[in-house]
Amino acid sequence: ICLQNGAVPGETVKCDENVKRGNWGNQIEFVLTSVGYAVGLGNVWRFPYLCYRNGGGAFMFPYFIMLVFCGIPLFFLELSFGQFASQGCLGVWKVNPLFKGVGYGMMVVSTYIGIYYNVVISIAFYYFFASMTSLLPWTYCSNPWNSKDCLGVVPPPTNITAPNSTQATQNLTRLVNHTMKRMSPSEEYWKFYVLKVSNDLGDFGEVRLPLLGCLALSWFVVFLCLFKGVKSSGKVVYFTATFPYVVLTVLFIRGITLDGAVTGIKYYLMPQWKMILDAKVWGDAASQIFYSLGCAWGGLITMASYNKFHNNCYRDSIIISITNCATSVYAGFVIFSILGFMAAHLGVDVSQVADHGPGLAFVAYPEALTLLPISPLWSILFFFMLILLGLGTQFCLLETLVTAIVDEIGSDWIIKRKALITLAIAVVGFLCGIPLTTQAGIYWLLLMDNYAASFSLVIISCIMCVAVMYMYGHHNYFKDVEMMLGFPPPIFFRVCWRFVSPAIIFFILIFTVIQYKPITYNDYVYPTWGLTLGFLMALSSVICIPIYAAYKLCRSEGDTFFERL
Repeated sequence: ICLQNGAVPGETVKCDENVKRGNWGNQIEFVLTSVGYAVGLGNVWRFPYLCYRNGGGAFMFPYFIMLVFCGIPLFFLELSFGQFASQGCLGVWKVNPLFKGVGYGMMVVSTYIGIYYNVVISIAFYYFFASMTSLLPWTYCSNPWNSKDCLGVVPPPTNITAPNSTQATQNLTRLVNHTMKRMSPSEEYWKFYVLKVSNDLGDFGEVRLPLLGCLALSWFVVFLCLFKGVKSSGKVVYFTATFPYVVLTVLFIRGITLDGAVTGIKYYLMPQWKMILDAKVWGDAASQIFYSLGCAWGGLITMASYNKFHNNCYRDSIIISITNCATSVYAGFVIFSILGFMAAHLGVDVSQVADHGPGLAFVAYPEALTLLPISPLWSILFFFMLILLGLGTQFCLLETLVTAIVDEIGSDWIIKRKALITLAIAVVGFLCGIPLTTQAGIYWLLLMDNYAASFSLVIISCIMCVAVMYMYGHHNYFKDVEMMLGFPPPIFFRVCWRFVSPAIIFFILIFTVIQYKPITYNDYVYPTWGLTLGFLMALSSVICIPIYAAYKLCRSEGDTFFERL
């Protein structure tokens, strides 16, 4: 085994090291990289909104139930799978070549996510640079790009005497209705200056050169941190995985000292226990756990493949999963403390400023930042945090593709030129991201975000569970884990892998289909051809599984179908 892993005969090496592929410098690098991969933009702009929308503190109950019975078991499964095989998302399927299409499906998903994820990072770069001024450019309505319908910052109504009074309700209703018909300075800056949004998905218009430059910078930074593989990225994550927590803490301390912060946090955490009986709440909890941990993207398998063979990945899976979910909860306090301040300042309900996705990161939050003293400083810190959160995930997405290609070819020539493969993928990713920097880019970004990595991830993960537990065999896999860790997987994980987790995944899939609604962007309704493209993107990763299985059966020896099978 040592010789297969690249050791020179007569050389003294530890047999759990892979000299040929390389290993992490130490285990802290792997944990930090995995935390950076799992903790991403979704923790900041998706979880707090879902928690608020689905019963506040009551949402935590189904959320942690899904974490225990689905999130951590799947996380442990993928880490142990990659670590045992010491291969990327393609090479691991030596255990069952018929299902190698699962690995190709993971590569397709990572490709889609990598393309649009870096565009989001490039927008964060743009706002980061735009914040380096004495006055944030989205503060007032007096700019050339503002329309006559721009609604500037207004003080709270002075005649609201009690939150439940009839007069307060009437004043609040009038203000909300007025606000909904007009756009804030930050929204006009986002739409009319940064994006210059066109009217249709097919109306590309011009390429926004500032965004294109930031996209090039983003890909250059990712390549620079990965050109030496895990040896370079393992050092970078000491900063990229930890500094966002410093920024979050600084913003949290500032946020809770603002007027209205307590109101915002109450909206975030106030339990509405009746919501627990709603199936949609459980579906959202399961989906958020599933997507935030990065299962079925291929990145967990890839990162674990660089572990030493006897590393305790069981311990790592517990630490990383809990850290990821705790970060989501913590980020919610930060976001809603400042949104509560914004609501108090504008005299509106928190629900009027609570949003998710790009709307929270690039409209609502920048608007809140303008209300803070020394607003450029807080803006720089916030968008720097977004950049680091995005880069942590992007590192692993690119490394997943590079590792899969290098492991699949496996020659010494390709291993020595891994940096060139990294550069080639970065260049292709940049070129594919150019359409997303056009005036129609936001439509395409949301289309890819909603379809490229939606129900396809659920299907891929479900098939992976079935293939490992029932095709390769659960007894074989349990013995492999025991050989690697020195103890068998706990009975809880054995039950979850075989029965509970696949059942929950199937539930998510069914619920996703039942709950499906065509996506929209504000008032824009996507055309049929756009939604069709979205479904084709979703199917393009799943279709890899039956296509490769058919190909493998055709190339196998045997006269009958069952002999080939």
